Amino acid sequence: MRDKYQRDIKYLRLSVTDRCNLRCVYCRPEEGLDLSNTRPILTIEELFEIARVAVTELGITKVRLTGGEPTYRRGIVELVRMLSPLPGLQDLAMTTNAVMMPKLAADLKSAGLHRVNVSLDSLDPESFRRMTRNGRLEDVLAGIDAALAAGLTPVKLNCVINESPSEPDALSVQNYADKMGLQVRFIRRMDMARGEFWQVVGGTGGKCSECGRLRVTSTGDVLPCLFSDLSYNVRVLGIKEALQKAVGNKPESGKSSKKNRFYTVGG
Repeated sequence: MRDKYQRDIKYLRLSVTDRCNLRCVYCRPEEGLDLSNTRPILTIEELFEIARVAVTELGITKVRLTGGEPTYRRGIVELVRMLSPLPGLQDLAMTTNAVMMPKLAADLKSAGLHRVNVSLDSLDPESFRRMTRNGRLEDVLAGIDAALAAGLTPVKLNCVINESPSEPDALSVQNYADKMGLQVRFIRRMDMARGEFWQVVGGTGGKCSECGRLRVTSTGDVLPCLFSDLSYNVRVLGIKEALQKAVGNKPESGKSSKKNRFYTVGG
């Protein structure tokens, strides 16, 4: 698919849940989330069908499973097993905090997952605990080891920064990545409501002129851009029409979004 700015749209980020086992300060409010009035999340079968249509009918070649925390979703291994044989799917990846990887990495690899990006913002245990509000650094490091052992490679690290990769926590992540032979991408904190975003250091995210992404929330809204309130629901319009409308109306560059939240769109 091509949008009206002649960008190839080949990348689908599929949020499988809005729940998470960590509560990172830049993602989730301290008081927790009120999930009582939200629409039901997509079933495993619906998630598969969205990906199937996107890949086999519309030319998507890369699918990334996101959240919340995707390994927190019951049935995630089975979903990977359903997705991996899709003809035309070249890259099946996942963004994860890696806490569950010691239990799931081998099964995810066997099911057909290719690789993972792991969120890691500090190598200082106390700093990590503060950032995640309840996380243990040793759990994430064990998860990275498990992903490497299972062959979910290349393992890439996503590190959120305030302003610069030269910050102490960011430098600690870079040093760890160098020691382990991993790639690291630095993502400056963004504010969707204010329209504040920057290009990812070490990656292509945030470069609007080359953006080939669509995002699907865990409740079925197809988002053409993080920094836009445009959305097209697959349950209302049907999968193919929702995806095509998102491509057809994808903005040249994001402005701001009053309704999108990182925990519902997977970043």
